[in-house]
Amino acid sequence: MISIWVVNIWVSLKLISALFCSLFQLCFLTFFTGSGVAQKVTQDQSDIIRQVGQSVILNCQYEISWSTYYYSIYWYKQLPRGQMTFLILQYSEENNAGNGRYSVNFQKAYKSISLTISALQLEDSAKYFCALRELSRTVKAAHSA
Repeated sequence: MISIWVVNIWVSLKLISALFCSLFQLCFLTFFTGSGVAQKVTQDQSDIIRQVGQSVILNCQYEISWSTYYYSIYWYKQLPRGQMTFLILQYSEENNAGNGRYSVNFQKAYKSISLTISALQLEDSAKYFCALRELSRTVKAAHSA
């Protein structure tokens, strides 16, 4: 099962003080398990505008069924032309992940994960997706081996 949310990030070359971000981007996609309990992820941010060189934090809250023991959270970005790019992966039983300019703050107890993108570049202008996937104990054991 996978759940996904989206938030747009727009990176500008100069400060735009009179710009209003009235468009609230939210893509919510949930696939149900056989138990009838859905995993889901949500976000509370609208479009974000930052300057080149700044950092940004994207928040993702999630819900899992009581029977979910292992899970993984993926971050992707979708470029304006539609190409999807994998950014970073966080396993439920591991410490905060990092990958170059991308890092996460994983708060398992609060069912929260945030993605930090540092030193923003124009190429970071994209839609960002947080995706949640249940893992069986067998899959997790194979990953750990």
